[in-house]
Amino acid sequence: MIIYKDIFTGDELFSDSFPMELVDDVVYKLKGKMRTESFEVSDALIGGNASAEGGGDEGGNAACQSGVDVVMNGRLNEYALDKKSYMTHIKEYMKRVKERLATDKPDQVETFTSKVQTFVKSVLGEFKEYQFFCGESMNPDGMLVLMKWDGETPYLFFFKHGLDEEKC
Repeated sequence: MIIYKDIFTGDELFSDSFPMELVDDVVYKLKGKMRTESFEVSDALIGGNASAEGGGDEGGNAACQSGVDVVMNGRLNEYALDKKSYMTHIKEYMKRVKERLATDKPDQVETFTSKVQTFVKSVLGEFKEYQFFCGESMNPDGMLVLMKWDGETPYLFFFKHGLDEEKC
């Protein structure tokens, strides 16, 4: 399994266990799905014995959490911002990624700079269609993950050059 981490914050964002494709060699597009998790505690685990105690007490209700599987697994947090704030963030973020690439992977700088602008322009053109998420640390210097719904299916977008791959 490969875990993908934010290069600036170290937050684990996703793994290769989700259906994904690489778009224009700059963005990973992951297909998510809605799921509900139930957090139910069995009385047997805490020493309860329904038959000996009469079983009249129903106990507490199970807690449930619903959301997109990629978001829940990556412990991503929704991040609200307007178009102007996003433009400020993405310009600074792309600048930092480019500087990092120049040091670590100079052969990738041209690919990143030429192709990422096209993707960002398409996001800005449909800005209201996207939701934004940040990693678990909620560090504003990290990647903002984009999510766009296509009917009932959520798709999440991660910048390839802003990720470190770690094999587990």
